[in-house]
Amino acid sequence: MDRWRTFSRSRKLLWVAIAVLTLVDSAGLYLLFTDKPHEAARAAPVPAKPVTPPKPPPPAMIEPPAVATVLKSGTLIVISKASQTMFVFSDGAHWASTPISSGKRRHETPSGVFPILQKHKFHRSNLYSNAPMPFMQRLTWDGVALHAGRVPGYAASHGCVRMPHAFAQALFMLTKASATTVVIGDEPLESEAQAQQFALANRLPVRSALAPKPDPKPADLAGTVGTPSRKVLAVVPLKPASPPPPPAPPSAAGGEIVQLAAAPSQAEAEAHWARLLQSRPDLRRFRMTVEAAQVKSRTVYRLRLSGTDAHRACATLNSAGVSCFSVN
Repeated sequence: MDRWRTFSRSRKLLWVAIAVLTLVDSAGLYLLFTDKPHEAARAAPVPAKPVTPPKPPPPAMIEPPAVATVLKSGTLIVISKASQTMFVFSDGAHWASTPISSGKRRHETPSGVFPILQKHKFHRSNLYSNAPMPFMQRLTWDGVALHAGRVPGYAASHGCVRMPHAFAQALFMLTKASATTVVIGDEPLESEAQAQQFALANRLPVRSALAPKPDPKPADLAGTVGTPSRKVLAVVPLKPASPPPPPAPPSAAGGEIVQLAAAPSQAEAEAHWARLLQSRPDLRRFRMTVEAAQVKSRTVYRLRLSGTDAHRACATLNSAGVSCFSVN
């Protein structure tokens, strides 16, 4: 009897186990033969394709306003390298003029029509002994600007245009970068009327420039090379170039020779010649030379003319109060 009871209980447990397994297996078969897994797969989100970033816009260019535009409303700056003079017009009226000092030989200030790129009230150069450049107004990224500095009466800078300090300060307050155009040329100009006419009729190249990147690191100017984004790792000082040999004195066989000046530098002699041509353009028919000579342990640079009838031209200059004397 005990064995039968044990067997009966075992069979009941067995049937319970079979029923449970059947239910589990039925659920598995149901999922297997239905489309539930496929429906779940279809319901899953499909990853989006990566979006191609748009191409950056082309870099913006800074263009100088047209001369006619700034003459109506704005500031026009006209610079004559031959006359070493700056003429400034504000809203079409002559504002002021001043002597300047542009780039010397081998560092000539370029000619053209320029915008104002940047303005820094206090600025220093990192290539020229930390030289101060107060009231700096940048014209190019590679070393040309307007700023206050020494004005000796001739071209003496490393490419910038120097002005007297008071004038540079007043000009700095007058100009606006978006409404200022700077015209630089080699034409001798004696009056504001000539300067305005020259600016309107000029065919000089327009010197556009790339706009600076957002929050640019201030770049040193006065003779720096490269754009503001270029990193200068080292500056190797160059050996000073040997001065060119002085030109040979004009031969008497080429005509009569007269001397106009004995300057302390070649630049001053050439500046004297440029000023003289403004009032005496007829002197262009003669050959001009600058001859280096030793006079009492110092070097002077003799400005001379040679050609047919040079003596008579010298006499005419003397009668007009211009120093001149015959050499042969």
